Amino acid sequence: MTAIKHALQRDIFTPNDERLLGIVNVCKAGKKKKNCFLCATVTTERPVQVKVVKVKKSDKGDFYKRQQTWELRDLMEVDAKDASKENPEFDLHFEKVYRWVASSAAEKNSFISCIWKLNQRYLRKKVEFVNVSSQLLEESVPSGESQSVAGGDEDALDDYQELSAREEQDIEGMMEMCEYAVSNAEAFAEQLSRELQVLDGANIQSIMASEKQVNILMQLLDEALGEVDTIEGKLSSYEEMLQSVKEQMDQISQSNRLIQISNSNNVKLLDEIQFLVNYMDLSKGHIRALQEGDLTSPKGIEACINASEALSQCMNVALRPGHDKLAAVTQQQLLFAELRDTFARRLTNHLNNVFVHQGHDQSSTLSQHTEMSLPKHSPLHRDLLRYAKLMEWLKNTHREKYEGLSRTYVDYMSRLYEREVKDFFEVAKIKMAGTSKEAKGKFATLPRKESALKQETESLHGSSGKLTGSTSSLNKLTVQGANSRRSQSSSLLDMGNMSASDLDVADRTKFDKIFEQVLSELEPLCLAEQDFISKFFKLQQHPAVVPPLAQPEPEDVDGGTASRIPPRAEHRQSLSSEKDVVRVMMNKIFQSIETELNSLIALGDKIDSFNSLYMLVKMSHHVWTAENVDPASYLSTTLGNVLVTVKRNFDKCISAQIRQMEEVKISKKSKVGILLFVTGFEEFAELAETIFRNAERRGDLDKAYVKLIRAVFMNVEKVANESQKTPRDVVMMENFHHIFSTLSRLKISCLDAERREAKHKYTDHLQSYVINSLGQPLEKLNHFFEGVEARVAQGVREEEVSYQLAFNKQELRKVIKEYPGKEVKKGLDNLYKKVDKHLCEEESLLQVVWHSMQDEFIRQYKHFEDLIGRCYPGSGITMEFTIRDMLEYFSSIAQSH
Repeated sequence: MTAIKHALQRDIFTPNDERLLGIVNVCKAGKKKKNCFLCATVTTERPVQVKVVKVKKSDKGDFYKRQQTWELRDLMEVDAKDASKENPEFDLHFEKVYRWVASSAAEKNSFISCIWKLNQRYLRKKVEFVNVSSQLLEESVPSGESQSVAGGDEDALDDYQELSAREEQDIEGMMEMCEYAVSNAEAFAEQLSRELQVLDGANIQSIMASEKQVNILMQLLDEALGEVDTIEGKLSSYEEMLQSVKEQMDQISQSNRLIQISNSNNVKLLDEIQFLVNYMDLSKGHIRALQEGDLTSPKGIEACINASEALSQCMNVALRPGHDKLAAVTQQQLLFAELRDTFARRLTNHLNNVFVHQGHDQSSTLSQHTEMSLPKHSPLHRDLLRYAKLMEWLKNTHREKYEGLSRTYVDYMSRLYEREVKDFFEVAKIKMAGTSKEAKGKFATLPRKESALKQETESLHGSSGKLTGSTSSLNKLTVQGANSRRSQSSSLLDMGNMSASDLDVADRTKFDKIFEQVLSELEPLCLAEQDFISKFFKLQQHPAVVPPLAQPEPEDVDGGTASRIPPRAEHRQSLSSEKDVVRVMMNKIFQSIETELNSLIALGDKIDSFNSLYMLVKMSHHVWTAENVDPASYLSTTLGNVLVTVKRNFDKCISAQIRQMEEVKISKKSKVGILLFVTGFEEFAELAETIFRNAERRGDLDKAYVKLIRAVFMNVEKVANESQKTPRDVVMMENFHHIFSTLSRLKISCLDAERREAKHKYTDHLQSYVINSLGQPLEKLNHFFEGVEARVAQGVREEEVSYQLAFNKQELRKVIKEYPGKEVKKGLDNLYKKVDKHLCEEESLLQVVWHSMQDEFIRQYKHFEDLIGRCYPGSGITMEFTIRDMLEYFSSIAQSH
């Protein structure tokens, strides 16, 4: 470092009249290491300027160059980062903060010390030094490297002191009094020395003359010392007197302290007694209410609620240390425990009796009712909610009794709801089946078992064959004539179920209303019961409760009062939230609802497969409504499970219809016409659009549409290929025209592609049928011109065709003569009869086909004339009939039929 310092002094600072006093090797903090030197310099000329210079090696590395310079007076703060630990980092705060890392902590300390000394000597505005050790901030330069940094020049700075202004004035005055003060400094110095000796002698004489005054002063001091001894004697006597007074005051203070301690103890004792009296004293009225309060009247219940709350406050009071050792406190706690147990036993017995009585109540069942409605339990809920606060008290004080009451309520209410729900669904099934009064009476007396109910339901509808047709009959299904086709099936879905004559729109509307009424009755019943359970058992305030539903069943003793087996830990089921607890209780109370709903759905699906559509829409709507209220509720979960069954039945229904399409057979003796499953799809779509209008599950119907329409397309082509009586083009044309008309009328957006495809198939097969049919009335003429076109296609020039032996002018005239106007009209009349025989009446396509044939005939006529003009120019050969004649033929034939 010394060599670097000398080199920098020689190469950089000496040419600029500067002296290098401090140096440190640094690099910027946080960046790639690029070393440079920070130098502290002063100018050799006055006024002295102190600078901090950043020096860096050149890019080639052969010499040093000055990179940046700061005036020391611009330095605001020096931050050494840590005053207690060796740390090479430091910050210099100029107009911006420069963060440096020195090569060593010693170099950093030496440089900061040099900056401090320069700041003290040359600057009026002092720089602030932060996190710098106090040892560095001294006048002397530390030993070692720091001295070598400052060097001899810094020592010279230590010896040098500037003159004050007054000293400068005095020196100037003395020099003015002596003429040779400037020219002869030695003589001036000798004169000053002589004058100094004269002044010293005068000072000594003055001291000698003041000896008498000194003696007088010494005498006065001796007298003062005597007075001090006198005063000290008096102070000692006073101190002895005060010592006795102090002893008496100490005795008085000790007595006062004992009195204060006694008073403090009395106050604390009184406070403890008041605390115990205020918080552990139960009034006689509360005790009487807990022991014998009336639990049947509103006033008695209110008194019991107030008493139980007061008892809870007394028992839950936070006793202070030592209270539990007092006999009175222990006695009072035993009294509270006895009152708690007595009241809990009374409350449990009373509510048990209420639950048991309600569970055995037969007045609310539907055995005598014909109206399809469920009994309302709001009066019972209203009466029981008066005990809600008591249930909360019981829950907090006697968890076992609370759980026992919960089990009792669930057990007996599940019996009550099971009777009501089964009776309700029996009435719904009777109304759904549409039975007679005798059948209703017979149905109401059936056992409540699923198998017996299913047998009775089958008996209400006659033989099972009426409800579900045999598979063999499906395989024998044939396409009937136009007059009887509509009466044999009213819908696609009726194939394989009840015959369409047994069902009509009124029946389906009736089923829809019954199913909607069933769901509308169940929804408020479940929501009301769930709301009551949450409020009565106070589940909303306790998100984690152990439900008592997995405990052993109760045993009835003492005339109907249920005694509970204490819950065992191994049977408890821990749930995470109050919603789980409510759902478990609701599942046990309404355990028969899901089974009954599935049974009702099965019956509705058996009566008519169309009912799957109604049930899917209604069930989806109620599930959506229940989820908006509470997605995790019992009602939402149960209806969601049933919705899965309904959706499965709907999918099975669609699959069955597709399978039935594939099994359709056609008659070999009658024309096909509009296929049965095509009209069935039309009626299915009409009814589905009515049912699913604004429905939540529209997507399910759209998927079913796509499956059904693809099956319809595929099986129409299959029947067309198998048809022997009716041409394939006619089967395709009529059925796809019917499909196109149906889709255009219903405007089903998901079937737009199929609608366009149906139109395309209808148009193509119409054109094919027209072209093939028109070749028959003018068969020879068609064959002749087909031969002409074939020769031209083979390369024969058009004007040379007439030279072909088989296609010369004579042959052309011979063929044309065979088709005079009468023969053409006769051929067209036969064609009309044949077309009429092929087409069915329902689709009314005869005139459309006939008009298309007219257009095609005219097109062929013009084509024949064009060929004659091009291949037989100048021959004068023309057809025996004109276009006008043809129009008259077509019109007269159509009018005559």
